[in-house]
Amino acid sequence: MNFFTDKEKQEIEILQFLKEVIDPELEINIIDMGLVYKVIYDEKGKITIDLTLSTKNCPMGDVIINNIEACLNKHFPVFEIKINLVWEPQWSRDFLTPAGKKQLGMD
Repeated sequence: MNFFTDKEKQEIEILQFLKEVIDPELEINIIDMGLVYKVIYDEKGKITIDLTLSTKNCPMGDVIINNIEACLNKHFPVFEIKINLVWEPQWSRDFLTPAGKKQLGMD
C-alpha cells in the first residue's frame, strides 16, 4: 500500500538530501535547524525551496543558499533550482527538531 504519491516521495527524498547542508555557525543541518519551510518538486524539472534564516542579516546566508544549490544540483543535475528566502513566520528555536535541540544541548 502506498501512502505517498510519487511527488510526495520525491519531496521527502529532497528533505533527506538537504540534511547534507550544514549551518556553518551552529554546525547543524538546515532541516534540524527548521530553516526549510517548504519543498515543491515539479516533475517537469523544477525544485522550489521556501527557506528562512535564523536572522535577516545572517552572515552565512549566502553560504547556506549556495550549499543548498550545490546539494540539489548534485542529486538533480538537470533540474532548475529555485530558492525563495522568506521571513514569515520568523524563525525561532521552537523550529528546531528534537535532533537539532539535542545537538545544541537543549534536550
